[in-house]
Amino acid sequence: MKPRHIAGLACAIGLIASGAVAQDCKESKWGAEDQIGAANLVTPENTLAAAQLIKQGKSMPLGIVIDSETPAFAPRSLNLQVVQPNQQGGQKLTQFGYPGNYNDDILQTWVGIGSQIDGLGHLGENGYYYNCSDEKEISQITGLTKLGVHDIPPLVGRGVILDMAKHAGKDFLAAGDHFGEAEIKAAAEAQGVELRKGDIVLFHTGWTENMLESDPTAWVSGEPGINVEGTRYLASLDVMAVGADTWGIEPIPPAPGDGAYYGHVVLLKENGIYILETMNTGPVLREGVNEFMFVLGQARIRGTVQMIINPVALY
Repeated sequence: MKPRHIAGLACAIGLIASGAVAQDCKESKWGAEDQIGAANLVTPENTLAAAQLIKQGKSMPLGIVIDSETPAFAPRSLNLQVVQPNQQGGQKLTQFGYPGNYNDDILQTWVGIGSQIDGLGHLGENGYYYNCSDEKEISQITGLTKLGVHDIPPLVGRGVILDMAKHAGKDFLAAGDHFGEAEIKAAAEAQGVELRKGDIVLFHTGWTENMLESDPTAWVSGEPGINVEGTRYLASLDVMAVGADTWGIEPIPPAPGDGAYYGHVVLLKENGIYILETMNTGPVLREGVNEFMFVLGQARIRGTVQMIINPVALY
């Protein structure tokens, strides 16, 4: 092949590659350098508005208690050890000025277990994550170089729980049951709540309360959840985060025509919207509350993709 033809071929390949990149990623509406996505919606105005939802002065944890027996997306696990350093054989720590003793703990765990936040570097497509972040550049074994959960500011805003089990007339939804735009709108209308820009939207399916303890294997093998159409609808509303009382928020098996967990791609990669999994929604609903002030300050370990969390509902 002549050099001129080789150059032309190289140019064509370059154009094709550029086109592929353009299709695989889209610059964030918050700018090419943005790394926090929908957390930009945490503003003084929205925080003050959310504080107005505190009527009773009560709080409720939205995280569940986890331990080494908590089932998780394979191969994730947790192991906790409590130790008494330098106290073997009942020795006391006289250097304290008294016969002291203390416990410490060592935790060996995946941080994507139990109640957790998925950061924007968790799930992508074709090698790209949020805001055109290239996996070859950010995905280091020692931690993400961009999009780390440590950079997420405290997520504070209006939390809303939509009771999808009640909307379906069931105690709890079954694995594979799914809901989209129409069901979300209908459930919100039935509860008399309006979904707004900057909201943290949580779905109650009853799955965890009814299945986690009674059949943990079934709990982690499937789940009900929001379908891809539903995630695109919520993204169009500019919500801050989407969560559920399930371990993956999306139905397993997936809704017909949906890829498994593709709603994660829609929320995280395409829109910079955070995902909150295994949220403890039932107790808040039983208090007669479906909107509240949501507050989350996650552990700030540099470069993490996910993090175990315990957000708080204030109402």
